[in-house]
Formats: sequence, structure tokens, C-alpha cells
Amino acid sequence: MEVRDWGLIDYNEAWEKQREIVAEIRADRKKNVFVMCQHPSVITIGRSGTEDNIVINPEILEKQGISVVKNDRGGDVTLHNPGQLVGYPIFNLDNYKKDLHWFLREIEDSIIELLREFNIQADVLKGLTGVWIDGNRKICAMGLHCSDWITSHGFALNIKNNLDEFNYIIPCGIRDKQVTSIQKELGTDIDFNLVKKVCKEVFEKRFGQKIIA
Repeated sequence: MEVRDWGLIDYNEAWEKQREIVAEIRADRKKNVFVMCQHPSVITIGRSGTEDNIVINPEILEKQGISVVKNDRGGDVTLHNPGQLVGYPIFNLDNYKKDLHWFLREIEDSIIELLREFNIQADVLKGLTGVWIDGNRKICAMGLHCSDWITSHGFALNIKNNLDEFNYIIPCGIRDKQVTSIQKELGTDIDFNLVKKVCKEVFEKRFGQKIIA
């Protein structure tokens, strides 16, 4: 598994780079790439999403420079902004297990393991993707695309980002849940790069070698 760090990158540029990596993997089926990055504030709408879940005036979004992008990942509406760690595991599942539900659970388990390193107890909720705290606070959103068993898109883990911007949307179309972050849960400042380092280690341990099951 190759790890690439794109730093802070425009969402559309990152999406195009993801497509380039998918093409690389089509040419070399043994290749798997894990990307870590951040995005300037942007709202994205997945395949099952609707603009009805954006609850702020478009003119206000435009004034704040927040664009809205419809993409081909699974899921509904979410928001990316600086201080949130976005991970794109662009893998050929032929090298692991040809089961997208298994892969989603593995990513969720990876995030749960990461959070445990910071003494945060998290879990999954039946029927919902992502990682949650106390069953009602979402700390990590997820949405994938898969074609020919090559995955793209991934997860968005809130570390120390501005949670107020989530008031612009109904996150994932779920009205009765909250959004949280590592920094909010700990009640103290958190080193973004430390969390990124732990994330890299967790994913290398879990996906760094061939897992045929």
C-alpha cells in the first residue's frame, strides 16, 4: 500500500487526481494507494443525496466561497473543511476481499482503532455508515465509489475543524444526530499531524499486506 499526502487541496482537483490513480490501478492491478488530505470548505452531495439537505441560502455560501459539488460516492450531503482529515483508500479489492460491505466495516474499524489511541470510545450504528460517539454524535463520515472492484472516495474524520459550518447542511440527511470532532470530545487542542500519523500507521497495519479472505 502506497501512502500519498496531498496536504490542503481543492476538492475538485483531488477528485480528478483520484480518477488518475484509479487509471493507474487499472493498469497495475497490484497497486493500492491511500491518500490523506484536507479540503477548503466545500459541500458535497453523494449519489443518494439531495440539495434539499443544504439549509442555507446559496448566496451566503457563495459569499463565503463554499462551493457545492455533486459526486459519484455513496451517501448524502456532507461538508469538508480545514482541520478535517480526509482519507481516500483507492484500492483494488482483488488484493484484499471482493466485498464492499467488508471494506466499509474495515475502514470504520480502522477509525475506531485510531480514536482509541486518543482515549475516545467510538462505535458504529446499525443501518448507518460512519463512526459515532454515544450513538448520536458523528465524528467520521464515509462514502465510497467502487468500479471493477477499484474503490475511490473514502472517509472524513473531524479533528479540529469548524463544526459551525455543518449547520449549513443536514449531515448525511439525518436530522436527529449531532456532529463532533476529536478536539471537541477531548476539550483541548489536538495536534492534527499527530492524528494523521496515527491514521497512517493504523491503515498500514490493516491494509499494508495482501489479505485474501
